[in-house]
Amino acid sequence: MVITINEHDFIQAFKDAGRQDQFSLDALRVIFNYEEERESQMTEPTVLDVIALCCDFAEYDSIEDFQEEYGEQYVSLEDIEEQTVVLTDAPDYSGFVIEKF
Repeated sequence: MVITINEHDFIQAFKDAGRQDQFSLDALRVIFNYEEERESQMTEPTVLDVIALCCDFAEYDSIEDFQEEYGEQYVSLEDIEEQTVVLTDAPDYSGFVIEKF
């Protein structure tokens, strides 16, 4: 049995799981878009697991915030993209989301 969800349902799932403060609204939107795109390339539907997504992704407001956790050798988004997925594609979104590594 499969239930198709939209962006609103995705965001609501984080609220329902008590994880509404894990990511900003813009970050949730970029994660949703990324997961939707990734699912379109798969043969099986994706299972929405809010806790797994909270473990798999992290949001940063700036490169400096990222460096505090991963080190100063990462001076640009391009440096980070050499190691992992970087998501930034929301309009007016000044932060970024990474797939943790």
